[in-house]
Amino acid sequence: MSRREKPIPELPAPKYAQLAHQLEDTIRNGAWPDGRIPPVREIAQNNGVSAFTVSRALQLLREKGLLQTRERSGSFLIDSVQSKERWAVVLRVSPTSWAGASAAVVQSGLERVALAESVEFVPLRFDANASGEAEARRLVHAILSSKLGGVFFLPSRLNEELQRQDEAFLRWCRKESIPVVLLDRNLRGAERPLEYDLVGSDHFEGGRCCTRHLLSLGRQRIACVVASPVNTHLERTAGYLLALAETERTRGTTYPSLVVQVPLEPGGREAYAWLADQLADFAADGVICYQDYTAVGLIVELLRRGIRVPQDVAVVGCDDLPIGNTFSLGVTTYAYPSEAIVRRALSVMRDRIRYPDEPPVRVMLPGRLIVRQSTQPG
Repeated sequence: MSRREKPIPELPAPKYAQLAHQLEDTIRNGAWPDGRIPPVREIAQNNGVSAFTVSRALQLLREKGLLQTRERSGSFLIDSVQSKERWAVVLRVSPTSWAGASAAVVQSGLERVALAESVEFVPLRFDANASGEAEARRLVHAILSSKLGGVFFLPSRLNEELQRQDEAFLRWCRKESIPVVLLDRNLRGAERPLEYDLVGSDHFEGGRCCTRHLLSLGRQRIACVVASPVNTHLERTAGYLLALAETERTRGTTYPSLVVQVPLEPGGREAYAWLADQLADFAADGVICYQDYTAVGLIVELLRRGIRVPQDVAVVGCDDLPIGNTFSLGVTTYAYPSEAIVRRALSVMRDRIRYPDEPPVRVMLPGRLIVRQSTQPG
């Protein structure tokens, strides 16, 4: 064979291709059983290569269909993505004029966690026209037939009839060994014992924080507006009363209290007029409302009467719903930590499945005070 006919020697594969081959062998040998690929820097350090080389190697594996990358979460094996956890979500949001906004607050947390964790939350709804027992059985059958791992449940706070529907649903879940984690509140009823895991916002600290904010502004007669007999409203009231008592001890001044329980949905001038009358009789100069829509309705009624907000009466809401930030007078509010609640609820659910016989846990997560013009002008 002449010199020209000699075969050209093959060049060694690029370093990133060699690394991709090594990683592929590692994957096929069963490494990383949880489906999560180590961070780029860790792979680079373990293999003595640059982060750029690792990134190109992972790109080759993505092109071969072995990996999938999630924004801000890293790279995962495709098999683990396809076998992602699937959970049922039942949100019993009260059918008020602001029901959509309230549901959206919880839904936004579900969506963000679903994207980051690569889990699926399947929404299920009660049929308002069906009987409680039959509807409970239907929902449980849907959970079982869809092979959902458990249910995240926001109970109703509207009335005793819906409370009984919730109880029937949970009985059937327990009968079929479906794990349940309650979101934000326990079942309706004053001083009701906790029978299921519960993850929610710290409404006690919310009531305390909002009251202390108003006291710091020099308010002397602060009222607290609540509605249904559920733990969230009772805890907010307790936080409000504690803040008043703490300040009394510190300053040596007496601060009168007023807890106003309103109908579930004030909605309409007459209801807000009734609420404004209660506050006028008390000579309130500050008020904490259980929800932002209630705060906005009250503000409108106060302004209609020529009462200035916040100069005469400072108003605080709760949950940081969109209306509070789009209303012409921004509403100070205690924000609902939606994403943090869903993340912790997911962790609690996994623990419940691992340790089914442990007593129920209660996890309260802090929100944050957002100060706007309804308490501080400018």
